[in-house]
Amino acid sequence: MTNFSGLRSWTLLGSAAALGFVLIGQPAQAHGLADGGLAHGFLHPILGVDHLLLLIGVGAAASYVSAQLLLWALAGAVLGGLAGAMGFSLPFAEVLAALAISAVALLILRAQRDGSGPGLGFAGGLVAGAVALHALLHGGEAPADPSAFGWWLGALTASVLVSGGAFLALRRLPLAWTTRLAMLLAVLGGALALAPLGLLAR
Repeated sequence: MTNFSGLRSWTLLGSAAALGFVLIGQPAQAHGLADGGLAHGFLHPILGVDHLLLLIGVGAAASYVSAQLLLWALAGAVLGGLAGAMGFSLPFAEVLAALAISAVALLILRAQRDGSGPGLGFAGGLVAGAVALHALLHGGEAPADPSAFGWWLGALTASVLVSGGAFLALRRLPLAWTTRLAMLLAVLGGALALAPLGLLAR
């Protein structure tokens, strides 16, 4: 029974990896297409593959290290969003945002390898920084008209639902699922980072 369960979980993760690489080959529809309103804001972090993967990674890290990482992520989202809305930008922001997915995944894998969670300050800072990079992109894409409030509310709601859902699901699943998910996220984050540089075939 254990072997079958292991085979089944690896099959599901392999299928998810294949789907991930297919999605990576598609345009990141969330970037640059931020129409106003609650519905558009809700869909924005979900339609961007990199944003969605990071949200899942944050939930996974919180499930393994500490639920407080969700609060660190929220702080990073607010700071990054405000900075982006005020016009702040970084060179190679898309690449850095993709690498942030791998960084959060590697945080989980290192904590599991060492047998003890990292310090909350280090883990929280890493998660907050990773989320801030993505929120910076959101802030630059957000509408600048009266529909902005609804857009931000929708984006925040979707982000909380995805990260919170991943957190709750992984708390109920065996630890092996978190490990395999972290490995998958580390690979997909690296692949997404290479895509803008033209090093990944589309």
